Amino acid sequence: MLDSQPGTLMLTDCIQTCRQNTSCQSINYETGLCVLFSSNADAMPGALTTSQFPVFTLYVQKNCLRITVGANTVCNRAWSFERVQGYELETLAKRRRRVANRQACEELCLGEREFTCRSVNFNNVTGDCRLSDMDRHTMAGTGAFKPSSSSDYMENNCVDDPVKLCEFQKLEGRILKTVDSVFQDVSTIDDCRQLCLTAPYRCHSFDYADTGENVCRLSHHALATLTNIQEPYLEIAGAATYELSSCYNVTIDCRSGDMVAKIRTSKIFNGKIYAKGSPNSCVNDVTASLDFELRMAYNDIECNVRKDGQGRYSNDIILQHHDRIITSADLGLSVHCQYDLGNKSVSNQVDLEITGDIIPVLSEEAVVEGPNVVMRVTTKDGVDVPSAQVGDSLDLRFEIVDKNSPYEIFVRDLVALDGVDSNEILLIDDRGCPTDPSIMGVIDKSAESSKILLSAFDAFKFPSSDKVQFRALVSPCLPSCEPVKCDVADYTGDVRLLDSYGRKRRALSRERRDANSEEVLVVQTIEIVDRFNPPPAADLSDSVMELEKERNHYSFINDFKHGGNSSLTEVFIKEKLSGSSCINTLGLIIAGALFLAAQLVIIVAWTYIWQRKRRAKQQDNMTMVDVAVNNLHQLYNPSNAGYSRRL
Repeated sequence: MLDSQPGTLMLTDCIQTCRQNTSCQSINYETGLCVLFSSNADAMPGALTTSQFPVFTLYVQKNCLRITVGANTVCNRAWSFERVQGYELETLAKRRRRVANRQACEELCLGEREFTCRSVNFNNVTGDCRLSDMDRHTMAGTGAFKPSSSSDYMENNCVDDPVKLCEFQKLEGRILKTVDSVFQDVSTIDDCRQLCLTAPYRCHSFDYADTGENVCRLSHHALATLTNIQEPYLEIAGAATYELSSCYNVTIDCRSGDMVAKIRTSKIFNGKIYAKGSPNSCVNDVTASLDFELRMAYNDIECNVRKDGQGRYSNDIILQHHDRIITSADLGLSVHCQYDLGNKSVSNQVDLEITGDIIPVLSEEAVVEGPNVVMRVTTKDGVDVPSAQVGDSLDLRFEIVDKNSPYEIFVRDLVALDGVDSNEILLIDDRGCPTDPSIMGVIDKSAESSKILLSAFDAFKFPSSDKVQFRALVSPCLPSCEPVKCDVADYTGDVRLLDSYGRKRRALSRERRDANSEEVLVVQTIEIVDRFNPPPAADLSDSVMELEKERNHYSFINDFKHGGNSSLTEVFIKEKLSGSSCINTLGLIIAGALFLAAQLVIIVAWTYIWQRKRRAKQQDNMTMVDVAVNNLHQLYNPSNAGYSRRL
């Protein structure tokens, strides 16, 4: 033993003292005590023993590793490796070599450039050195860290973990017996948390104000790294240790046609990353990975990237750990891309030599801005409708705002969604043709302007929502757009070729469509309600009066009303007032029986009256015949003196 320094509250101070002393080869450290030695465990292996309960001791050994990058050392942390004797991490090795000793295995890990080496397993018998891109923290909870009598597990402390978006898990009623750093006069728990994230080692836990007022204690240990230590925690009611759960570094790659969110995490991730509004269509399933990404094209309907202004785009993404549900462990992020759309001058030193006579011609140049296109849901008269009833005759109108724009437009990939991304239907395909003419007709030019395209449809809705959202891709063309020929079946079933102003292009799957910077995504939402809208219970009397008015509009119901069929009226009223289309089975049977009985009474009465009228008419006809015959007899009687005069 060289020296003993009680009152040392920082492991880093103890290590620095040994570094500055050429005779120091190793140290023992407990919170508040630093002991320096002139020998190490490699020279005296029998001298290294397991620390005794009730505290645990950290043993630190000086090593001189021969790995550098340029003029800088590879590791600028307080120590390079943490060694656990008699343990190994069971994981797939990224690289495997046979080396002479443990130090050579550590040098291989620090010198690795093809992947991030986070840990090594060294077999003291065979000299087998296995390099891995995982460690105890990234594989926490998997049970991969296990005893192995002939192996040493060494964890690289020089790797750069993500520290931007970090989550801490609270462990109630316990604090560590030995910690790496003790800070006093720390104002808040957030300041203590920040000290952990910026520590000169990989800090994985902290506690605050449990051992004294405004005292902050940090440690590189966590539950995943304490399996080989006997009773590392001190049980104290009301105390708490905050353990680092996971951290995320998020970077955004803003490209010409899309934005790519790249995520790097400190803990192995199993789950998915998706756009908030489109969890089923714009998603990347992730399995056992520390690095993953989500690509979101600007004109991709599925990813729903928002255009916040000129050259500014944004979207919300979700990191979800569970495959089906969102939990408190999940993370929501808002990502943005902004482009400088100012005029740029680009020059290239290329000599373009022109020989021969040059004939000057009159030329003119002009810069034409892309059209601003809006999509509206209107009546046949062009009036905007925020809401409608199922079956209303409407138009979907695509219109260039600037009437003097030289562009025309065409439309493709028109879809209708129910607002919750569970249901959607394709109305206009990628060629610009309607998929079902009974729902949405062809896209045609308006009679009032070639800058306006119309598609007629009857209002419809989804079962799960009253909101119907339309999304479409609109592309400009100069000077005019050529229509595409669509095979459309009419109401008779005959197929006709009709013009539709959609783009002629080879059909591709949605996942393989290339981004086109000229295309514009337009979105419009309308509220569609059912025809049957039951009134509230407070309006029962009004409902009865309304029903009576409705009954007077139909002659056959009016006949029943005069015929005294009150049971049928009662059934109708009950259905109207109940707010349900379902009628009680017994009531339905009774109503049907009364209806048939009323029909029978009416038929019998009508038959009886008709028969009486018929007999009376026959009697009258016979009387008239008798009179007519009698008159004829008198007319042709020769004894009638007036015959010749009448003739």
